Amino acid sequence: MPLSAAAGTMHLCLHQTTSAGSSFRASLEGYARAGIRYVELIPPLVDEFLKHESAASAKRLVADLGLKAVSMGGVRGLAEPNSGRAEALEQLKRIASLAAELGIDHVVCPCGTTDKFTTEDYARGVENLREVGDVVRPSGVTAMLEFMRGSTFIGTLPTSLKMTRQAAHPSVRPMLDCYHFWAGLSKFEDLDLLRNGEIHHVHFQDVPDIPREQLDGATREIPGEGVSPLVRILRKLAEKGYRGPLSVELFYPQLQNGDPYEVARRIRGKAEPVLEQAGVL
Repeated sequence: MPLSAAAGTMHLCLHQTTSAGSSFRASLEGYARAGIRYVELIPPLVDEFLKHESAASAKRLVADLGLKAVSMGGVRGLAEPNSGRAEALEQLKRIASLAAELGIDHVVCPCGTTDKFTTEDYARGVENLREVGDVVRPSGVTAMLEFMRGSTFIGTLPTSLKMTRQAAHPSVRPMLDCYHFWAGLSKFEDLDLLRNGEIHHVHFQDVPDIPREQLDGATREIPGEGVSPLVRILRKLAEKGYRGPLSVELFYPQLQNGDPYEVARRIRGKAEPVLEQAGVL
């Protein structure tokens, strides 16, 4: 095993988007039965649960199932200049407060815009990220900037790192989504740009073996079923000091509408050998 891959540094996590067709309770119960211990919650399923139950009940359910909620899906439109940004900030304030009630201190902030931008817009983007940090800080939450393949503002790891470093806000950190990284314009060598411990969260998916021209936001495979060099990526992340969850976020309808227990069992069966091979499980 390479020295860069210290055993036990990462743990498999399931993102509730993978079971978006199920309820908050059903998805968590299925994951727990399948031996999953870490979850990433999403606001739509949490909000549906909160129509009839309290946030305290949601937090208790997670704990009673032996799960730990490590992150919450978040808000778009925060980094880039756009007309809906004020509304996005209000939404972020609500989600950060809710996350804190649930005992979660990580909120994902994707940048998925397709608008046109100028070089000058990036200076404004840095100020926007500082404002994001100021919004979440009172809740004790970290906003994690997610670059997205196809984004016309922050679509690669280098741009994400540059923006978060320039913002230099303690409550704003970069994260890495393995699908957006390998299916987008980033290069493997970009991982060498990482500073020790800089990546704050990881979404963990594979890229299907189809022409890259056919890839879109939803064409994500279970880790171990695609063609991404996930073992190399995990070893490099371990070398760069990442210690945390690998959150499996998938969009295929057959998974999202499937039995969460069976889906989680399948994911564990495919993904855990990848972690073992990388030496990070």
